Amino acid sequence: MKILIKNGRVLDPANDRDEMADLLIENGRIRSVGKNLTAGADRVIDAENCWVTPGLIDMHVHLRDPGQPRKETIETGTAAAAAGGFTTVCAMPNTAPTADNAEVIRYIINRSKETGSANVVPCGAVTVGQRGKVLSDIKQIVASGAAAISEDGKSVANAALMYEALRLCAELNIPMLSHCEDYSFKNSPDIAEETIAARDMLLARRAGARLHICHASAAGTVDLLRDAKSANDKNITGEAAPHHFILSDEDADPADANYKMNPPLRKKSDVAAIVAALADGSIGVIASDHAPHHESEKNVPYERAANGITGLETTVPLCITHLCDTGALTPLALIEKLTINPARVLNIDKGTLSEGADADVTIIDPNERYKINKREFLSKGKNTPFDGRLVNGRVRYTILNGRIVYSRPGGGDRRGADRHVTGRRSEERRGEDGRRT
Repeated sequence: MKILIKNGRVLDPANDRDEMADLLIENGRIRSVGKNLTAGADRVIDAENCWVTPGLIDMHVHLRDPGQPRKETIETGTAAAAAGGFTTVCAMPNTAPTADNAEVIRYIINRSKETGSANVVPCGAVTVGQRGKVLSDIKQIVASGAAAISEDGKSVANAALMYEALRLCAELNIPMLSHCEDYSFKNSPDIAEETIAARDMLLARRAGARLHICHASAAGTVDLLRDAKSANDKNITGEAAPHHFILSDEDADPADANYKMNPPLRKKSDVAAIVAALADGSIGVIASDHAPHHESEKNVPYERAANGITGLETTVPLCITHLCDTGALTPLALIEKLTINPARVLNIDKGTLSEGADADVTIIDPNERYKINKREFLSKGKNTPFDGRLVNGRVRYTILNGRIVYSRPGGGDRRGADRHVTGRRSEERRGEDGRRT
């Protein structure tokens, strides 16, 4: 199938491209990018006033599959990813059973091929059952298809065990994705994050391993990442989630558990530090930390509620509104943090519109203004503190391997009446708001 995308602003940070151009897709690959392309196509999409970008990559997502279908499944989670413009997601290992063995890793890969609307890159657990006692068979996990390992949601408290895991990461050339939290500090103050971040950076350097700091939220962690960047230490990278560069503890409503997350919301000074680090490149990746929960796990007193919020379907508009529209990031810099940078951390061949690359493409209207409506989410999780927030930026199309898996066309596409998501095996018709009908 040939798809010709016309009149868009092509943003391809991997090739330092920011220009008005057309893009031709053929047989699941990028055929060409250039001016005034006229090749015959099966489908022509008018992307006037829109960004045309590599398929977005979210390297921190909880798909809850296997074992927690009330929260999410690979099918619903990747449908949400497609609606959010993401063509590749990295699935965290806190499933049931834990992704600490080859069988679960293979299940995730196979299930995503059967029902997914996005590429799913599994992340294996560092220790068996994420109990912090015995290392998983990391070599077997990687041989089965895991691109990284993480204890996700917790730290490996035993430094010697963490060091051994990092030595294996160096040997296998995979990154360690580190949740930084020292449990000896009560209520997770900033120092709890900074202490483990500093420890893990030291251990990674000794081991010669690549370390990625997940969901940085504290100014002290930013300082450590900035120091690493200043020292040109390319083995140390970090990510930030939208809620940590938008919300502070002053925004949290103690009556609304949708504000409960881990790391928790920090001070305004921490929020400003995260934004500054995104602006100067000390934090090179934006990830959603998509953490869907069943309503029964959030509709309880704050102290008993589960940690986490959904994010796949809100990341793009929140980033455009709070980073691009404020001048903190240029559009090209934002797309870099959502495409080629996470691809490089995970060492996957994605995140580019180079000729011959996989035709994973996202089309975004950066100007559409609307209110986030959690009832429209394709994710099973509706747990978000951003419901009703006025934002700019709407994903119009998500194309996976040359196939449209999500569309919500605007006035520029004369076939724009059909808004749908297409799974790998079946096409599900959607209503005018993008939901199943």
